[in-house]
Amino acid sequence: MLTEDNNDEDVSLFDAEEDAGKKSKKKLKHPLASFFHLFFRVSAVLVYLLCGLFSGSFIACMVAIILLLSCDFWTVKNITGRLMVGLRWWNQVDHDGRSHWVFESRKGVGKPPASESESRIFWVGLIVCPMLWVLFAFSTLFSFKIKWVPVVAMGVVLQGANLYGYVRCKLGGKTSLKNMATNYFGRQFLKQTLSKEEES
Repeated sequence: MLTEDNNDEDVSLFDAEEDAGKKSKKKLKHPLASFFHLFFRVSAVLVYLLCGLFSGSFIACMVAIILLLSCDFWTVKNITGRLMVGLRWWNQVDHDGRSHWVFESRKGVGKPPASESESRIFWVGLIVCPMLWVLFAFSTLFSFKIKWVPVVAMGVVLQGANLYGYVRCKLGGKTSLKNMATNYFGRQFLKQTLSKEEES
């Protein structure tokens, strides 16, 4: 049974970011975190695309890509999400064997982010790279490069898990993604209908 918990309490890990309102919204407060947020993701993609040029060994390329993907998963899940956008998520199993998704956010998560630049870097990196891995998955299947399927599947799973966790964390743990999409498209349809009625 899968349940969700949403914890909006201030967490001790977020105490360092409380003075965020005093600093400029455009500057990078955590340049090292911003760098590593993109470094492992982009490196894994580049190694996948260019490994044939640097090495003829499939095993060496596969190990390098999986190591980069693993480093990226850990870094994004445990460090950059907390520092750059004030969000954390994890899954824990209780004594009864039930799985619980836990979502935490810094107090005042409804307010503008501590740094708009960092927030933009975080979300663009978080969304674009899993889309690339999905594209690679289709290209390997259609080009019959079967040996690359496990590597690409690791990219989709690891980066997709972080994307899923942070989207759920941003929207609130209790919000269903299906309900959110339905509400969004319903609002868009209502706006278009109202604008057409006003024009006529």
